[in-house]
Amino acid sequence: MRKLKLQMQITLDGFVAGPNGENDWVLIPGKKDPEALLKTVAFGVELASGCDTILLGRKLGADGFVGYWQNVAENQPENPWNPFAKQMVGLRKIAFSHTETSVPDPTIEVENGDLATAVQSLKNQPGKNIIVYGGVNFVSSLVSLDLIDEYYLIVNPIAIGSGLSIFKERKILELESSIALKHGKIINKYVPVPAGS
Repeated sequence: MRKLKLQMQITLDGFVAGPNGENDWVLIPGKKDPEALLKTVAFGVELASGCDTILLGRKLGADGFVGYWQNVAENQPENPWNPFAKQMVGLRKIAFSHTETSVPDPTIEVENGDLATAVQSLKNQPGKNIIVYGGVNFVSSLVSLDLIDEYYLIVNPIAIGSGLSIFKERKILELESSIALKHGKIINKYVPVPAGS
């Protein structure tokens, strides 16, 4: 059975976005730390290489997430994120929505069915694993329905005091691995602990 993997940036105090969805707090390693940038890109490429499908919430699908990466892949060969962008463009993309039957990007399929049923069906199909990057409400629904098999939470060394969380109820996760990057980010891999364990 295929696994659903979540990759998401998070703050020290557990938020994945500011109160109004802001992500200006995400630390992007770059000129000051090219080694950390290369490690961050390599991590993203490695995780995505084991997947063949991306799940998106309707808002993220309509907000240009895919178009952004397509532009990097096609028009920015010098961008350090270009290898990651090329992977994103090649993956199947499915946006989930209760209200919309299409999104502006023709490369994105839209799924209107029951979320748990649709995701379980995807997991049972042959192929590589499935990955989800956001948005907040969509990921929160996946978390609440216990559909995430592996959590890759990239902890930024910043607290923002208030914001949006993907966790709406108690969840027990087991830390499987942790990678500390020189610029302060820590990439933690967690797996859910089954109820009653």
